[in-house]
Amino acid sequence: MTSPAPLKGVHHVAYRCKDAKETVEFYRDALGMDFQLAIAEDNVPSTGEHDPYMHIFLDAGNGNVLAFFELPTQPDMGRDENTPAWVQHIAFRVGSLEELMETKAHLEGMGLDVLGPTHHGIFKSIYFFDPNGHRIELAADIGTPEQMAQLKSVAVPMIEEWNATKKAPRHAAWLHEKIAEES
Repeated sequence: MTSPAPLKGVHHVAYRCKDAKETVEFYRDALGMDFQLAIAEDNVPSTGEHDPYMHIFLDAGNGNVLAFFELPTQPDMGRDENTPAWVQHIAFRVGSLEELMETKAHLEGMGLDVLGPTHHGIFKSIYFFDPNGHRIELAADIGTPEQMAQLKSVAVPMIEEWNATKKAPRHAAWLHEKIAEES
């Protein structure tokens, strides 16, 4: 039996955009992401079908790449109406709570509505939407190595209990209890 190749990280994650130029400018101006490259074709290399596209790649730091496709001949993009808007999102890590708050002020200065910071126990985050309607999260880690180890130790029991009951397991309830104590 063969085994999979060991993964070396995420090469890129791709989403659809309404306007490639506007998307490049937004991520450059809002988050300082460098526009790395663009690929445009009239035919899809993997399928051969005719579907002109502009594929853009932005540097999200540490070798991570966020990519978008503009598809001018396809129907207007929408979102999964059966999934709440808060569920599907792109989350980026920032280096500190101070950087998180500085970025929040920067985004608000650009006229964006920014929610948060929201305290998640092991990180705090802010939320806003890009011009394509994608929800963006910026997160600053605050968890300790002990907290992360405790969460890892209950991950399997939590997924097993969830799978059996579809009710929120209480194995990590201490996260929210900790937040309540700090409030």
